[in-house]
Amino acid sequence: MYEENPRVELTPAAAGLLRRLSAAHGPLMFHQSGGCCDGSAPMCYPAGEFRTGDSDVLLAELDVEGVEEPVTFWMSRSQYEVWSHTRLIVDVVPGRGSGFSLEAPEGVRFLIRSRVVGA
Repeated sequence: MYEENPRVELTPAAAGLLRRLSAAHGPLMFHQSGGCCDGSAPMCYPAGEFRTGDSDVLLAELDVEGVEEPVTFWMSRSQYEVWSHTRLIVDVVPGRGSGFSLEAPEGVRFLIRSRVVGA
């Protein structure tokens, strides 16, 4: 999926972590919900482990060098309505979230940074 201005991008640290997680767990996906606490952080799962449906939007298929399959990035439709004019930047920071995201045992967590883009 090519976009001149992608809706979702990865920092080098996030791409490196996705390479390690993919080697250990196979194909991956993200889901960004609008929930509270860690529910508002991007959660990384083995592809297909988090069930998506009509209430979710596929924002991106991220090509990561060294990862065989694109990493899909999903967002709840209600959250997308709020963030539709925002570029999401997936980063990694030290610390452990309390969710079920695959990076938790690594002592780091994924984090969204954002930048407003034109309509």
